[in-house]
Amino acid sequence: MQAKVDPAPAGRESIVMTEEATQADAADPQTPEDAAAAVEALRQESQDNWNKYLRTAAELENLRKRSAREVENAHRFAVERFAAAILPVRDSMEAALTVGDTADAAALLEGQQAILRLLDEALVSAGIQEIDPQGEPFDPSRHEAMSMQPSAEAEPNSVLQVVQKGYELNERIVRPARVIVARAPDDASES
Repeated sequence: MQAKVDPAPAGRESIVMTEEATQADAADPQTPEDAAAAVEALRQESQDNWNKYLRTAAELENLRKRSAREVENAHRFAVERFAAAILPVRDSMEAALTVGDTADAAALLEGQQAILRLLDEALVSAGIQEIDPQGEPFDPSRHEAMSMQPSAEAEPNSVLQVVQKGYELNERIVRPARVIVARAPDDASES
C-alpha cells in the first residue's frame, strides 16, 4: 500500500491514503491466475500495438514509393501536354513545305498566319505568355536593354522599340524582351 505523509500543523504527521495508491491496490492481482490473466492481457495489447505499428510503417513506405513514382512520372511526362499542342503546328509547317512553288504568295501568307495562330494557341495552352512591352516603362527584371536612343516623343526610360518579344511561363521569365530604351533628347546647346 502506498501512503502519503502530510505534516500536521502541530508538527505531528498523519498518514493519508492517496486515490492513486488505492486504485493501484485494487488493480494488484491477488492470485497467480489473476496475475497470469493480467500478463496475457498486456501481452495481447503489446501484440496489437506491434501489429498497428507494422501496418502504419508499411503504409508509410507504400506512400513514399507511390509519391516517388508520381514525381518521376511528372518529370518524365511534364511536356506531354505541350507536345500534344505543338504537334499540329509541325504538321501544318510540313504540309506548307510540300505545297512548294505551286501556291501563290497570298495562299502562302495565309498558311503562315494560320501556323502562327496554332503556335500561339499551343504556347498559351502551356501557360507561356508573350511579353510585348512597347511604350511601357523599362523593367530590368523583364526586359533586356539593347541600346538607348534619344526621343522627344517617348518618356525617358520607357520602351521605345521592341527588338525581340519576351516570354514568361507562369509569371517566371523564360526570355526577357529585348528592347531599345528611350532617353531624353540631346540638347544642341550643350555641344
